[in-house]
Amino acid sequence: MTPKVDYERLVPVNEMAGEDDEETAQLHEMLEEARRYLKGQRWCRSIERELLGLGVGGVVAVFLVDLVRDPGVHDLLWVVCGDLPTAYLVTDAAPTATVALEVYCELMDEWIDAVRNEAPLNAVFPVGAQPTEDNVARLERRISFLRGELIPAFEREGTDT
Repeated sequence: MTPKVDYERLVPVNEMAGEDDEETAQLHEMLEEARRYLKGQRWCRSIERELLGLGVGGVVAVFLVDLVRDPGVHDLLWVVCGDLPTAYLVTDAAPTATVALEVYCELMDEWIDAVRNEAPLNAVFPVGAQPTEDNVARLERRISFLRGELIPAFEREGTDT
């Protein structure tokens, strides 16, 4: 059975707020980044609804987006963006924003491994960065920070926002 998305801790983007005005502005900038990313996909017709799952201004945000691919066909996707490559994820294996961030880390690990092993990149999620050792090292540090600091902090707080 496919897990359902847990809406309890999601915040409509028109109500999202950071710890201060600066962080709130950063979250809104990341929302715009997520919108541009999705609208750049040829299959995205329109975005119907956006909810913030979790966010740290200027670092990472996870949004749940209800979009229209074709007339009458809605899809829920998580969009991860911030100071790292933007990516979308299906909700099938990620009922919460925290789990979506964990799945994101796994996808980025696959890209890192492919670049390091000179494996075909068309077999992994496309990352908007050149496959260089420098980019791999930067992404690896960011993923380590997410796993070591942010994901545990969100889990301890028992909240995704």
